[in-house]
Amino acid sequence: MNPIAAFVKENRKAAGLTQAEFAMRSGLGLRFVRELEQGKETVRLDKVNVALAMFNAEAIPGRKDAD
Repeated sequence: MNPIAAFVKENRKAAGLTQAEFAMRSGLGLRFVRELEQGKETVRLDKVNVALAMFNAEAIPGRKDAD
Protein backbone atom coordinates (compact mmCIF):
# COMPACT_ATOMS: atom_id res chain seq x y z
CA MET A 1 0.00 0.00 0.00
CA ASN A 2 1.38 3.43 -0.84
CA PRO A 3 2.01 5.89 2.01
CA ILE A 4 -0.80 8.29 1.08
CA ALA A 5 -3.34 5.48 0.81
CA ALA A 6 -2.26 4.12 4.19
CA PHE A 7 -2.32 7.60 5.78
CA VAL A 8 -5.85 8.37 4.59
CA LYS A 9 -7.20 4.95 5.54
CA GLU A 10 -5.62 4.94 9.01
CA ASN A 11 -6.71 8.49 9.80
CA ARG A 12 -10.21 7.97 8.45
CA LYS A 13 -10.64 4.90 10.62
CA ALA A 14 -9.15 6.69 13.64
CA ALA A 15 -11.75 9.43 13.12
CA GLY A 16 -14.44 6.75 13.20
CA LEU A 17 -15.61 7.45 9.64
CA THR A 18 -16.73 4.99 7.00
CA GLN A 19 -15.57 5.59 3.47
CA ALA A 20 -19.04 6.92 2.62
CA GLU A 21 -19.03 9.33 5.58
CA PHE A 22 -15.53 10.52 4.71
CA ALA A 23 -16.53 11.07 1.09
CA MET A 24 -19.57 13.09 2.11
CA ARG A 25 -17.70 15.25 4.63
CA SER A 26 -14.77 15.93 2.30
CA GLY A 27 -16.94 16.57 -0.76
CA LEU A 28 -15.25 13.78 -2.68
CA GLY A 29 -16.92 10.90 -4.42
CA LEU A 30 -17.11 7.51 -2.75
CA ARG A 31 -15.50 5.89 -5.78
CA PHE A 32 -12.54 8.28 -5.51
CA VAL A 33 -12.09 7.53 -1.79
CA ARG A 34 -12.14 3.79 -2.46
CA GLU A 35 -9.62 4.10 -5.28
CA LEU A 36 -7.38 6.35 -3.20
CA GLU A 37 -7.33 3.92 -0.28
CA GLN A 38 -6.64 1.03 -2.66
CA GLY A 39 -3.54 2.85 -3.91
CA LYS A 40 -4.67 3.56 -7.45
CA GLU A 41 -1.77 5.34 -9.14
CA THR A 42 -3.80 7.58 -11.45
CA VAL A 43 -5.83 9.66 -8.99
CA ARG A 44 -5.95 13.44 -9.35
CA LEU A 45 -3.53 15.27 -7.08
CA ASP A 46 -5.98 18.11 -6.38
CA LYS A 47 -8.47 15.58 -5.03
CA VAL A 48 -5.75 13.81 -3.05
CA ASN A 49 -5.02 17.12 -1.36
CA VAL A 50 -8.72 17.60 -0.56
CA ALA A 51 -8.66 14.23 1.20
CA LEU A 52 -5.40 15.01 3.00
CA ALA A 53 -6.69 18.42 4.09
CA MET A 54 -9.25 16.61 6.24
CA PHE A 55 -6.26 15.63 8.41
CA ASN A 56 -4.37 18.92 8.11
CA ALA A 57 -1.90 17.46 5.60
CA GLU A 58 -1.02 17.91 1.93
CA ALA A 59 1.01 16.16 -0.77
CA ILE A 60 4.11 18.08 -1.77
CA PRO A 61 6.85 17.37 -4.33
CA GLY A 62 9.72 15.31 -3.06
CA ARG A 63 12.28 12.80 -4.18
CA LYS A 64 11.17 9.23 -4.60
CA ASP A 65 12.88 6.84 -2.21
CA ALA A 66 15.22 4.36 -3.87
CA ASP A 67 13.83 0.83 -3.89
